[in-house]
Amino acid sequence: MNGCGLCAVFLFLSGAYGAGALLGDSPASVSLSLAGNGTGAGSALSIGTEPPGTRRTRRRRYISQNDMITILDYHNKVRGNVFPPASNMEYMVWDESLAKSAEAWASACLWEHGPQYLLRFLGQNLSVRTGRYRSILQLVKPWYDEVKDYAFPYPRDCNPRCPLKCYGPMCTHYTQMVWATSNRVGCAIHTCHNMNVWGSVWKRATYLVCNYSPKGNWIGEAPYKVGVPCSACPPSYGGSCSNNMCFPAVSTNYLHWFK
Repeated sequence: MNGCGLCAVFLFLSGAYGAGALLGDSPASVSLSLAGNGTGAGSALSIGTEPPGTRRTRRRRYISQNDMITILDYHNKVRGNVFPPASNMEYMVWDESLAKSAEAWASACLWEHGPQYLLRFLGQNLSVRTGRYRSILQLVKPWYDEVKDYAFPYPRDCNPRCPLKCYGPMCTHYTQMVWATSNRVGCAIHTCHNMNVWGSVWKRATYLVCNYSPKGNWIGEAPYKVGVPCSACPPSYGGSCSNNMCFPAVSTNYLHWFK
């Protein structure tokens, strides 16, 4: 595909692979959403030491504070307003380790999911766009828009496994966004030059990678439990509820990153 100054093309990927049976892919797009108990590379940040006299330089961040807050708030808005209502929807927080792993993959400028060794633990949604855009939500909102093609599997439909009722090309971006136990997300944005997207070379592409943990999209399972909001929260939340979501006892979920 030839680049053009004012035109804009948008594509997105989401997926489901990993240990156990996960939702499959559409032939038209690759989809990866994976589950696990950690972020693969570890949930704690490693802090290095510098020799005395070393001059420190401020590293450019792989996602702006505004974009990070916008992505996180949008996910929680979607999660808190699912229909039918969720009884066990967990509030999503920003995870620095997931963001760093997303940065590493985004910088590779490969239009596919990876790296493989992390996909056993993580869910992943991808978006790529060429041309101008005004808001990062232009790359994120199409994941949510799949809701129009998705029919939630009520308990009566799960005998014993829940069917995937998707009446469009793909629904796994949306289901990863609203997977109740996927309570951590980290994303990165990278500008890629001469990026190969399904056989076409995009001269300048904006590439968004979002990693989720624990992974979702398990075949045979519904994204969440239906019921009165916060009526089935894990005990670790101590009964705390906010905007229809099980809310963690934390003072902030992202601002510490920018101090």
